[in-house]
Amino acid sequence: MAGEFLDTNILIYAFTDDPRSRKAQELLGKGCVIGVQVLNEFANVARRKLGMTWEELREALSSIQIVCPTVLPMDLQVHNDALAIAERYGFSIFDSLMIASALRGGCGILWSEDMRDGMVIDGRLRIVNPFRA
Repeated sequence: MAGEFLDTNILIYAFTDDPRSRKAQELLGKGCVIGVQVLNEFANVARRKLGMTWEELREALSSIQIVCPTVLPMDLQVHNDALAIAERYGFSIFDSLMIASALRGGCGILWSEDMRDGMVIDGRLRIVNPFRA
């Protein structure tokens, strides 16, 4: 069975009291796949928008890596794949890096609130908005 990849916004909601946090925590608890890009973006948003201290951030990142132990690396090939995805599908380079990582990891689903719900990339990866009713 193909894995499920989490976009950064899912992780962010899991650490808030937003109404979407329950669903985000459920997905996080499934032990989905994430990428280094997701950890980088989470760190940025957690500091800037959630106001986490460095200690809180380290604890949150540690917790994420415990429940999602598969963290896909970002290398030159992922970067090159992301450029091709951005050009072909019109995604931002940052979203394309996540898509490229998910494809590299053999994932079949990418959970994301802000990408194109229902879109299938390269016939292998479906983008699904978990908050859509």
